[in-house]
Amino acid sequence: MAAAVHDHDTHLRMNPFDTPARRVVIFGESQLASLAHFYLKHDSQHEVVAFTVDAAYRKSDTYEELPLVDFETVADQYAPDEYAMFLPVSFKQMSHLRREKLEAARAKGYDIISYVSSKATTWPDLDVGENCFVFEDNTIQPYVKIGENCVLWSGNHIGHHTTIGNHVFITSQVVISGACTIHDHAFFGVNATIRDETVIGEATLIGMGALITKDTEPYSIHLGAKGKIAPGKSINLDSLSHKSGG
Repeated sequence: MAAAVHDHDTHLRMNPFDTPARRVVIFGESQLASLAHFYLKHDSQHEVVAFTVDAAYRKSDTYEELPLVDFETVADQYAPDEYAMFLPVSFKQMSHLRREKLEAARAKGYDIISYVSSKATTWPDLDVGENCFVFEDNTIQPYVKIGENCVLWSGNHIGHHTTIGNHVFITSQVVISGACTIHDHAFFGVNATIRDETVIGEATLIGMGALITKDTEPYSIHLGAKGKIAPGKSINLDSLSHKSGG
């Protein structure tokens, strides 16, 4: 198990409801990028001004009636000291691709925003990192800490005193009970249930409807109503492909 799931010294923790309005470039030309544009437009103080994607994957000059530019040269047109970025990349390769793009955007000098829906239930002590995408109807109880680059789709319950690491993807109707520890790159399928005080190991893949009552090992796969451990690993790090159009 990793010793910790947060690095408070590396990135400033933030309250996503108390950040200044920014002009934002969204990474991606996908349904998830389209959703990000919709939510930021209708439920945030930010203004989306453009999209960006790797040049090899760019299909046109516009997306959602806004400019679509090459990621390789995005800083030439949208300077990092004037614009922020949001990277709603999918969970492919256990969110390693989303992590890679986040690191690349930071290397270009961009500030990274997070989005938490106004229709989510949260408390003033919410502790969330950069590049998180939290949809409507999430119930996030007091003393929850959420790392960076996480996606929480709609309708989840995150129990009190739970700590969620970085690059975690939680789909919908997932119940994570109180005082759980979720390590980096974990994935939760629809309707998964996690018992209180459970530790979810790094890059654990929990399938839809799975019930987890014991700590999990890193890279393990849990399927079915009883959370049966499947053979193999959730991802082979040696075979990771670092190519994505978003």
